[in-house]
Amino acid sequence: MPIISPSILAADFANLQRDVEMLNNSNADWIHIDIMDGVFVPNISFGIPVTKAINKHASKPLDVHLMIENPENYVEQFKKAGAEYISVHYEACKHLHRNLQQIKSLDCKAGVAINPHTNVSLLEDTINEIDLVCVMSVNPGFGGQKFIENTYAKVSKLKEIILKNNASTLIEIDGGVNAENARPLLDAGADALVAGSFVFNSSNPTDTIQMLKSV
Repeated sequence: MPIISPSILAADFANLQRDVEMLNNSNADWIHIDIMDGVFVPNISFGIPVTKAINKHASKPLDVHLMIENPENYVEQFKKAGAEYISVHYEACKHLHRNLQQIKSLDCKAGVAINPHTNVSLLEDTINEIDLVCVMSVNPGFGGQKFIENTYAKVSKLKEIILKNNASTLIEIDGGVNAENARPLLDAGADALVAGSFVFNSSNPTDTIQMLKSV
């Protein structure tokens, strides 16, 4: 069964506690939190205080996705705010191996997110240090975008790299995940699916999460 990580970016910001409690009571596995700084991506979302507030009510692991410049300056604060998974962007890290070691030294799972234009082969040298690769299937920065079809081939190629290196890295897909592409993504090698608008804009988010869980 896939890991389902609903993105709180699509929740009702005026009712975050209510929506977090809905996720607690659903079959979601993680809660995906998109952190945006307005520099690495053209949008600003949550920061450390909101992550801390979500953690206060969450009973599921926080899957924190840092779409920010200089992530090494903030990972310790996000750990203290409750993050269990911390993903940094390949494109924002000059010293990726060092970034990964820093996250692991905090007893967090270390993730690397990659933009649609980034080739998965660039992760081969560090794949055994990576717990989670977050493959962006839309351009990062805004929810509700259209899924990029090239993602299937990218996931297959990444899975080959993971298997070739006997790594235990999970593949997470973030962006435009829905009922149509969930199964093909899992068939290509994905382990975890992030869904934001598809879950929170549905008439029954709990049922939508269950549907994704059982595709």
